Amino acid sequence: MIQADLHLHTKYSLDSSISPKSLVDQLYAHPSIKVIAITDHNTIEGYPKVKELASAYQDILVIPGIEVGTPLGDLIVLGIEERPPTPWDIKDTIAFAKARGGIVIVPHPYREYGLGSSAKLYAVDAIETLNGNTPSHVNQLAENLAKELNLPGVAGSDAHNTGELWTVYNEIQASLDIDEILKVIKKGLVKVFSTGKSIRF
Repeated sequence: MIQADLHLHTKYSLDSSISPKSLVDQLYAHPSIKVIAITDHNTIEGYPKVKELASAYQDILVIPGIEVGTPLGDLIVLGIEERPPTPWDIKDTIAFAKARGGIVIVPHPYREYGLGSSAKLYAVDAIETLNGNTPSHVNQLAENLAKELNLPGVAGSDAHNTGELWTVYNEIQASLDIDEILKVIKKGLVKVFSTGKSIRF
């Protein structure tokens, strides 16, 4: 069993101030969350920086990812180290990810830059039902969507500064192995939790 944050940003997202070093330092110091996914906006540049720093520690794992801003709404792709080619069409991005063994998550579907109910039209793998920067009633809409589609719900802090880290997390029935984690998420062997730290209401 691992605890993971599947949605956070580094300074390589233009709207984030989290440095790779401060992120790894906080991850190492955290008593239980030891897995993170780097999901910078439209770039994978932050991932290798964080991975290199994290390689000094055996008990933490960094998952490659990207938050892709399509014209219709954002998608999170986990498990690939390449940026999907532009223009970012939803179906093409999903096909690109799955051809490379990645999974596709719909983040904050009912918030700004969310896909909303149009997520029903696409072959995504999971819905972000608990986003640390989203009001609880909006997260509830996302949870309802996941249930309607019979898809797993996942959690992400969506942190853009260090004060927003570790607000939510996932318990995943997997070891510290990226491929295993992605497969387990697709199977729905994941539970979401809030730490009660600073979710916006």
